[in-house]
Amino acid sequence: MDVSSTSNDEITLLCTWALTVTHVACEYTKQKFNAEKTGGDPVIPSPNLDTDLVMACDRLVDRLIKAYKNPIQMPIDIARYSKLISPKDTGHNEERVVRLLERCPPGHEGTKLIDIPATILDASGAIIAWYLPDALTDATQKEIWAALDLLAPILKKSVKLDGNWHALIYLRHGFSRGTRSASLNGASSEDILKAIARSAAIATAALRVMHPEQY
Repeated sequence: MDVSSTSNDEITLLCTWALTVTHVACEYTKQKFNAEKTGGDPVIPSPNLDTDLVMACDRLVDRLIKAYKNPIQMPIDIARYSKLISPKDTGHNEERVVRLLERCPPGHEGTKLIDIPATILDASGAIIAWYLPDALTDATQKEIWAALDLLAPILKKSVKLDGNWHALIYLRHGFSRGTRSASLNGASSEDILKAIARSAAIATAALRVMHPEQY
């Protein structure tokens, strides 16, 4: 949306809208990534991004660049493999898994330890996975844990938890389907959305670089 012709009040509103801030963060991340990849001019962040978010985007770009410059190619054809796999392939049918492995070998012998940022490429050179260790700043990680604390009461009523990691698993597989949207024991949906705003922007910014079409 072009905001150049709107009033100042409208611009202020748009700049405080979470999706707008996310979009600005994503464009900054993409432009900075492309500039560092090609040796282009430095990219100046928008004044609409707070310092913590800019630092988080910079950390992400650093890991994305290091991963991009550390490709690990495997002799597999991901396009062919994807055509052979059905949504019904959950991994619980051992005979089916054996047949798939025969037709789609993993493309490597033994185990390879990767402990630095890297990209995994198939035989055609297509990136099929990004490995980005330490991509989140301490501030972002603290915000994620704080958001989980807001969700803890309702999570404890929904599933038996013995640690925050279980909450993370439930968030990934349950809340992604929109299972809860009402007030959560004093923490409103708005509170939770505000709590995850920066971490959501960072995840979306990563997607902006790694998979533009899905973004």
